[in-house]
Amino acid sequence: MQLPPHEPAVVRRAVNHFLQKNEGDVMVIDVRCVPPDFHARYKARERTYFYRLLSGPEPLSSFEKDRAWHVPEDLDLLAMQKACRVLVGCHDFSSFRAAGCQAKSPIRTLDELCVSEVLPTPYFPSITERAQNNFTEENPLACSNNAEVPDSPSTANHDRLDGFNGAGQGFGVRRRHRCFLVTARARSFLYHQVRLLVGVIKCVGTGDLTVSDVERILNAKTVTAASPMAPACGLYLGNVNYDLP
Repeated sequence: MQLPPHEPAVVRRAVNHFLQKNEGDVMVIDVRCVPPDFHARYKARERTYFYRLLSGPEPLSSFEKDRAWHVPEDLDLLAMQKACRVLVGCHDFSSFRAAGCQAKSPIRTLDELCVSEVLPTPYFPSITERAQNNFTEENPLACSNNAEVPDSPSTANHDRLDGFNGAGQGFGVRRRHRCFLVTARARSFLYHQVRLLVGVIKCVGTGDLTVSDVERILNAKTVTAASPMAPACGLYLGNVNYDLP
């Protein structure tokens, strides 16, 4: 006897119950009814990946360890953005295709590839920073949504904190890393394509490669021409779009 399918909300609660019971690191946020021939991989219409890089000489905190690629050198945001523009569009991405790729063709259309500087998170202010920003009961708006936020918090705070040398007023203030977020969006990607792309973009940011080098690597059509692959720790699957009823 075939039982009728459960309601999506029931399935979501049941799966999350067992995930939490077994101390899982993931949770289900939505469940949909799909046709019998649905395939989570082959039916995807678009995928978006994010990659986080943290730039700065200081070691990563325990909250950021294995959650981003730590680059000790400074990164040139403008140069990395120019490199991204070279790679956007329909190309033969053989230079960004790792060994073992099962795709029949290296031709892919990269709809979006961009890099931006964002506020580094997770972040917890030190006692000194709380006092400097007046995060006190006398000024409750200092940490509310109504508080005034600078236009470029990551750059402004990075420059301000770099002025401290660990003595006097700056004691106890940690140096923040600059956080760069690479966004890659396409219908499909080759094996390790995003990590290989980020590896080249990072080298442009450090000055080891130029934008012309990126064009040369792309036209070489061999993975041996690319820079070392970015580590897996900074890669995140941000979104997958499907044509669902």
